[in-house]
Amino acid sequence: MSFPTQRPRRLRRSEALRGLVRETRLSVSGFIYPMFVCPGTKVRKEVSSMPGVYQQSVDEIVDECREVEALGIPGVILFGLPESKDARGTISTSAQGVVQKAIEAIRKANLKLLVITDVCLCEYTDHGHCGVIENGDVANDATLPILAAQALSHARAGADIVAPSDMMDGRVAAIRDVLDEHKFSGVAILAYAAKYCSGFYGPFREAADSAPQFGDRRSYQMDPANAREALKEVALDLEEGADMVMVKPALPYLDVIRQVRDAFDIPVGAYNVSGEYAMVKAAAQKGWLDEKRVVLEVLTGIQRAGAEIILTYHAKDAARWLKS
Repeated sequence: MSFPTQRPRRLRRSEALRGLVRETRLSVSGFIYPMFVCPGTKVRKEVSSMPGVYQQSVDEIVDECREVEALGIPGVILFGLPESKDARGTISTSAQGVVQKAIEAIRKANLKLLVITDVCLCEYTDHGHCGVIENGDVANDATLPILAAQALSHARAGADIVAPSDMMDGRVAAIRDVLDEHKFSGVAILAYAAKYCSGFYGPFREAADSAPQFGDRRSYQMDPANAREALKEVALDLEEGADMVMVKPALPYLDVIRQVRDAFDIPVGAYNVSGEYAMVKAAAQKGWLDEKRVVLEVLTGIQRAGAEIILTYHAKDAARWLKS
């Protein structure tokens, strides 16, 4: 039997050759860096389960945003830790809220970052659920006006993009209607369209102080076993006015990212979530893996699956490594 004329190894002989034929080219231009805003001044408290990630007051957020911009990362997404909580997440709609003040401060600092805001109630409710509780259950329709008011307050403060993560049915339409009614038609919506009820959110709940005080979120976040349902959720959010969609988490749902990418001609994002970040960090601290190599491999895999936009706590490190 003659040796085959096709020798794929020819194009793997050197880094120059590998780079020349590389199919997926990871770029910092698609990264979004998540940040956690808390009350006070000069507050910078590391999240114990997420080394290198901090709960920060507005002044510290602005300082880190300067670093983010200098690294070429195009945007941040803000999550809030409010001064007080109640059953309806009332403070989430206040112009004096921590997220709203952070947006204003970033704008005042003349930073060129895109400012995205998480729109949800879980950080602001005393019960930790993403919607209003009625008769022991999360009430979908009663939650929508609060989410819309929260998104409007973010737009008024200067947000470029609002990102509803609550998974209430109809929330994209409610937000789009209110934004348009108040002449914020230019503010885009990045919908957490396929957000799964995942065990990978654990460290985030420490970072955002958002763990549910009873039950779980299975009645509104998606069942991890379902993929076709994700396409239905994406289609509904697009019909309601979403400009971009997201799959969350990323690594266990690369197949879903690919299906969404193939089915819809819109920008697709993926959230490389806290548990995914924490696993890599913990293993790297133990010396069990090469952090740089694994992080870049993870992010490349997410992009290869079809996500142009990647929300990741690794964004700053990855930006430095890609430049080196």
